[in-house]
Amino acid sequence: MTRTTMAEAVANEQGARRLLDQYSTVRDLSLALVAPLSDADATAQSMPDASPAKWHLAHTSWFFEMFVLRDHLPGYSLCDPSWAHLFNSYYEAEGDRVARDRRGLLTRPTLAEVISYRARIDEAIMQAMPMLAERCPDLIALGLNHEQQHQELLLTDIKHLLSCNPLGPAMWAGLEGTEVGAVAPLQWRSMPGGLVEIGHGGDGFAFDCETPAHRHFLQPFALADRPITAGEWIDFIADGGYSTASLWLADGWDWIRQNAIASPLYWKAGPDGWQNFTLSGWRPVEPSAPVCHISFYEADAFASWAGARLPSEAEWETAAQSADSAGGHQLDQAGPVKPQAGFTSLFGNVWEWTGSAYRPYPGFRAAPGAVGEYNGKFMSGQFVLKGGSCATPRGHMRASYRNFFYPHQRWQFTGLRLARDI
Repeated sequence: MTRTTMAEAVANEQGARRLLDQYSTVRDLSLALVAPLSDADATAQSMPDASPAKWHLAHTSWFFEMFVLRDHLPGYSLCDPSWAHLFNSYYEAEGDRVARDRRGLLTRPTLAEVISYRARIDEAIMQAMPMLAERCPDLIALGLNHEQQHQELLLTDIKHLLSCNPLGPAMWAGLEGTEVGAVAPLQWRSMPGGLVEIGHGGDGFAFDCETPAHRHFLQPFALADRPITAGEWIDFIADGGYSTASLWLADGWDWIRQNAIASPLYWKAGPDGWQNFTLSGWRPVEPSAPVCHISFYEADAFASWAGARLPSEAEWETAAQSADSAGGHQLDQAGPVKPQAGFTSLFGNVWEWTGSAYRPYPGFRAAPGAVGEYNGKFMSGQFVLKGGSCATPRGHMRASYRNFFYPHQRWQFTGLRLARDI
């Protein structure tokens, strides 16, 4: 073996070892997150937008089985061909699937059977990792980032499910009820604008919707140094924010009237003030914590009330390019998550609504094959959120990251940061 090929072999071995370590870390966290759940907890579905925890575990394993093992490991046989139909999410190229709003009817396979299925997929991936790391490392990286997205979805979905229980059960006890310190008065950070570059154009993983990097012209603007707090949102409510039509977009005004919306999701008024449901059960609203679980419509109305606006995606990303993407309160391990005060980081705590529609960047091209359906076909009618949340696994985030939801959705850990023209 020549010196060059020896170096390549060593590099390939090191790359396979790193990928295997990443794989084990991500997959172990998913299991840790469901450890407090019963089979019933993991099977029920509380609304069409949410999926059962058991389904998240199975679907992320399905992704690795179908797109990595089936397509890149010669001679591989599916664990159970009938499950290919059960755990397809939205990939038309993969054929038929269970409708999203009926996933909660999948009482079988059981949670234990799904965990066993995951173990079989993990064993096959780990045994074949040296070969797979050479054949499809980018696809494995996509699968891991895909699973990290589902870890956050699992937490947001189980929180909604538990909130529907009159007993107000806690998934974890403790930290979500701790007091937080006072938050500093909001300050503004001026940005000069000009010709900027946004989108992902360097090394490292990125989803296809983050590409290509491209130039964008910005007028000078100012961005708030922190998200809006729950205490500031209480002031908005007290000042008639939910009953003043002039603050709202027409669609938003129709939405709050048709659905009797008068506060963020999971809030309720009590004799001792506002309460909100957390993964540690019902707790008093903490005025210093970032407001959480608000829709785009609510964020936009608050910005109007405050005499400001939502930042554009390009403004937010430009401000965040030099920031620490591992900062703020993010998910480090299985355990209580909550938006915390005391952080000025643009990352963590709550996803921040922008005023930008989720549309393709100039020159965007979806990846070939079924994985090309991952992002591109959803570029209609949704708005971009930036920055990650307390339920986003640490290390998953970057300035170019584009999350996206419909303007009425708010079961995610969503908040806002103000911007204004200067």
